[in-house]
Amino acid sequence: SLSLFQVDSARKHGILLEAVQVLTDLNLSIKKAYISSDGRWFMDVFHVTDLNGNKLTDESVINYIEQSLGSFHYGQTNDFSGSTALELTGTDRVGLLSEVFAVLSDLQCSVADAKVWTHNGRIASLIHVTDSNSGAPIENVQLISLIEARLRNVLKGDNDIRSAKTSVSMAVTHTERRLHQMMFADRDYERKPILESVPTHSPVAVTVQNWLERGYSVVNVQAKDRTKLLFDVVCTLTDMGYIVFHATVNTIGDRGYMEFYIRHQDGTPISSEAERQRVIQCLEAAVERRASEGVRLELSTPDRQGLLADVTRTFRENGLNVTRAEVSTMKETAQNVFYVTDVMGKSADGKIIESVREKIGLSCLRVKELPPLVYHKEGRERDEQAVGGVAGTVLLSLGSMVRKNLYNLGLIRSYS
Repeated sequence: SLSLFQVDSARKHGILLEAVQVLTDLNLSIKKAYISSDGRWFMDVFHVTDLNGNKLTDESVINYIEQSLGSFHYGQTNDFSGSTALELTGTDRVGLLSEVFAVLSDLQCSVADAKVWTHNGRIASLIHVTDSNSGAPIENVQLISLIEARLRNVLKGDNDIRSAKTSVSMAVTHTERRLHQMMFADRDYERKPILESVPTHSPVAVTVQNWLERGYSVVNVQAKDRTKLLFDVVCTLTDMGYIVFHATVNTIGDRGYMEFYIRHQDGTPISSEAERQRVIQCLEAAVERRASEGVRLELSTPDRQGLLADVTRTFRENGLNVTRAEVSTMKETAQNVFYVTDVMGKSADGKIIESVREKIGLSCLRVKELPPLVYHKEGRERDEQAVGGVAGTVLLSLGSMVRKNLYNLGLIRSYS
C-alpha cells in the first residue's frame, strides 16, 4: 500500500522540484503523483513507498517529511560545511577516477563525500574534501590552485584541452541537482558516447507537443521506473526555465509514465522545432545519467588515507571501468558504491569481479544486484483493495479534486 502526502502552497518557480527533492532525498519511491496549479495556488499529491514497496510506518520519518514539505528551503540535506567542494567535468576514460583520487591522496586531501556520473563519454563529479592532517576545510589559496591545476591535467588527458574543467564550488546547490547542471552545461546531451555500450536498461521515450488552444506544451516521458526518476526530470525542466502547471505520474509494472503541461516563465509554450528537439534530448539525458550500466559493488570498510585511490586503481588494473560512484564517510567508515563495466562498456566478467573482491577484501566489497522491482502484481492488487478503506477514500477524493481542477482548465473531458 502507498503513503499519501499532499502539498498546498502559493505557487512559485521551483516549488515542485523542492517537494520532489524532500521525498527523493529520503530514498522514497514516488509511485503516483497529481500536480496542479490553479492561478496562484499549487497543489501536489504524492503516493510513495519505501524502497521495498512498503507503506511508511516510521512516525519520525513521516513527521520529518510533513515538516519539510511545510517549510521549503533551498540547499542541501547533507551538511558539507566542514569541507571544500571541488567540481570536475571532462572526457571520461577507463581509470580516470583512480587518477583523480590518486592526485587528491598525494596532496593530502581526504574525501568526505563524492558523487560521480558518466554519460555519453563525459564525466561530472562533485567531491567534498578536507585536509588529511587537520580534518578542516582546505582554504589555502595556493594549495587550492595546485589541486585545481593537477586535477585539470588529469582530466585533460591527451586530447581534451578545451572541455576539462575544475573549480572550487561556492554554491550550496543540492548535490545531485548540481551534477545535472554541470552535465547540462557540458552539453552531454548533444554528444555521442565514445564506447558503444550494450544498454542494460530499456530506452527512454520522450515526446513534446504543443496544445495551442490552451497555450501549453505537453511533455510525455516513459522510462523504466526507479528511485529519483521524477526528480531527474523535474530538475531538468526547472533548470531549463520551464514551469510545470499540471502533471500526472503513474507506475505500471516496472515502467514510469509522466505527463507535464509546461510553459516558459513568461507564459509562452515551446516556440520552435529546434527548442522541442532540445527538450527531448535534455530529458533523455537526464534519465540516462542515473540509469547506470554495470555491476553494483558496495564497499564498507574503515576509512584510511588513500583508500579510494587504492580501490579504484585495483579496478583499473583489472580492466574495470567505473560508470557511476557514490562515496561517503560515516563515523570513520567508508560507505562507497561503484557501478562497473569492462573497458568496452559491456558487462564485467564474474571471474574478474571475484578476483577484485579477493584483492580488496571479500568481506569489505560486496556485489549487489540492482534493487528488485518493488511493484509486483500482488502489490497492485493490494493497492486496489485498499482503495475501499479509509486511505482509499482520501486517495479517491483527492484524485477527484485534481481531476475536477484539470477539467475546469480544459485539460480533460470528464472528471466524473
